[in-house]
Amino acid sequence: MITPIERHEQFITTSAGGFNRQHPAMRMFQKAKQLGVWDPASIDFSQDQQDWQQMSELERDVALRLVSLFQAGEESVTLDLLPLVMTVAREGRLEEEMFLTAFLWEESKHVEFMRRYLDEVAGAHHDLSHYHSPSYKTIFYEELPRSLNRLLTDPSPTAQAEASVTYNMIVEGVLAETGYYASFEAFKRSNLLPGFTQGLNLMMRDEARHIAYGVFLLSRLIVEHEEVWEVVQQRMMTLVPPAMGVVQEVFSAYDGEMPYGLTQDEFLGYAMNQFDRRYQRLERAKSQTLEQIYRIADQTEEASSE
Repeated sequence: MITPIERHEQFITTSAGGFNRQHPAMRMFQKAKQLGVWDPASIDFSQDQQDWQQMSELERDVALRLVSLFQAGEESVTLDLLPLVMTVAREGRLEEEMFLTAFLWEESKHVEFMRRYLDEVAGAHHDLSHYHSPSYKTIFYEELPRSLNRLLTDPSPTAQAEASVTYNMIVEGVLAETGYYASFEAFKRSNLLPGFTQGLNLMMRDEARHIAYGVFLLSRLIVEHEEVWEVVQQRMMTLVPPAMGVVQEVFSAYDGEMPYGLTQDEFLGYAMNQFDRRYQRLERAKSQTLEQIYRIADQTEEASSE
């Protein structure tokens, strides 16, 4: 259980060792300061507002569905991240906690951006929860809050692994990235919604750091605790069916051909490829040393944040 700290015995930054500026999380923190400082309120939606008026009813509905899934997803990850931040802080991992403060701030900006789009472009002031399908609810209403909030009473390495797989590997690494891909492809093909796609591009840059941290955290846990790999493997396999179900249920909501040239097979294939990439990367950690994990984390984050 995470218990309150009543007394500090020392502080890392005034101890003999200080904190590690070369830690992968500190490098991610530097990137967050350089690349994560963008203002959702500064995105120009004027062309998006014109585009929205010219779109067909079906095109609007599909766009609104995609945005509503993003919106609730961003809110859920913002709400549910705190137990992980608290767990990392209680373990005295200052470098990781510092990055996670930027992580949470960025998720909050994503919430603001999506809600601004719904208000100012789509004029969607009604309840949008009917777009949240059964598989979506399984992940965002149930599995994400359950696994993260479990850390409040069980901050063990296996509980941390289950939480990070759910958050970083499935929600961000599979569903969010597939959603970005679908949205970019839809609106690029139709030459629509430039403000929205600009915001998505900035969000993707933030999410690259979040996923890189998740890969680092899980790889570290796998190396440090032999029992963690089995938990990671089981959690990945448990969540892949509802993750694929989210994609399938988006398409099954519409009879006939989807607008924007979107096809179910394309996006199921993309989602499964993202899942396979995450799984294989974590599986390799079983045969790596902690030193290798730290070095690879730097390389992974550097490539993903360009």
